[in-house]
Amino acid sequence: MLYWLTAFSDGGDVFNLFRYITFRAGGAFFTALVFGFVFGQPLINALRRKYAAGQPIRADGPAHHIAKAGTPTMGGLLILAALALSTLLWARLDNPYVWIVLLTTVSFGLIGFADDWAKVSRKSSKGLSGRFRLLIGFVVAAVVAVACVSVHPDSLSAHLAVPVFKDVLINMGWLFLPFAMLVIVGSANAVNLTDGLDGLAIMPVMIAAGTLGVIAYAVGRVDFTEYLDVHYVPGTGELLIFCAGLIGGGLGFLWYNAPPAAVFMGDTGSLALGGALGAIAVATKHEIVLAIVGGLFVAEAVSVIVQVLYFKATGKRVFLMAPIHHHFEKKGWAEPQVVIRFWIISLILSLIGLATLKLR
Repeated sequence: MLYWLTAFSDGGDVFNLFRYITFRAGGAFFTALVFGFVFGQPLINALRRKYAAGQPIRADGPAHHIAKAGTPTMGGLLILAALALSTLLWARLDNPYVWIVLLTTVSFGLIGFADDWAKVSRKSSKGLSGRFRLLIGFVVAAVVAVACVSVHPDSLSAHLAVPVFKDVLINMGWLFLPFAMLVIVGSANAVNLTDGLDGLAIMPVMIAAGTLGVIAYAVGRVDFTEYLDVHYVPGTGELLIFCAGLIGGGLGFLWYNAPPAAVFMGDTGSLALGGALGAIAVATKHEIVLAIVGGLFVAEAVSVIVQVLYFKATGKRVFLMAPIHHHFEKKGWAEPQVVIRFWIISLILSLIGLATLKLR
């Protein structure tokens, strides 16, 4: 919205700053951060009044998790509100990628909110059925995939870009749509599975968002793409503003989610943020790189799939408990150890993913 102030610029005044994506990204970051600090505690108080029982705790989880009973959930509302406000305020609203990613985030946030509401209203750790959540998620992802294909340049539309290999594009045709849907829904649910410990999910999400923001900015500039020998996707640079808002809102949330957490993001936050990462990857044509940058989320999801399939086949378990962060808790790791070590892994994977921009 503030971009339109450039209409009053003669090229040498303060209004000219709003032309620069980096300046507006900084504005989005601080807007979301301040919003989180200011409205975090009032939201927590409101959630406690409305849902006094708080987040239902799994009976089969680690024993020390019982102490978290009564902690408010749906804290993802704080992140989503901060992210939406900062994006609408600082991004160019005539950019289709901004709307695609923002509406994806809100849509998955609504799915998560319905799931959280079902849990707290029933006072059960079981919310909406998994099949129903997946069905709605795939419907949203289908719309997003079609939208991305329609706005991508013809030379990239329905193509899969392969990192590291220069100028390698695989024309997937109509198969790109289900592939993109799988990326978005898979990302949403992988982040959801990761959100099991205080601060565990939000920091890797912010790290991944920062990495994808840099990638979006790079592939949205023709001079950068020529230097890096990567595909040019005009308009994606504005997604840096969205990512900056996500990081600011995430830090504001982490202030209250740091151990011992005063609030959980719930499915409202985890599904929304995971969906956002998937949508950005599809928009920037970096779907494969997302699997590297979000490798921690992939490992969490794979651990659950392996555990379920192996148990159905043999009646035995591969891990002491899935997702895998609970396995390490069962092995005796303290919760802060698991969280911080997973943060470190996430940072390393993001740096590897970022390196693919130049490794050609």
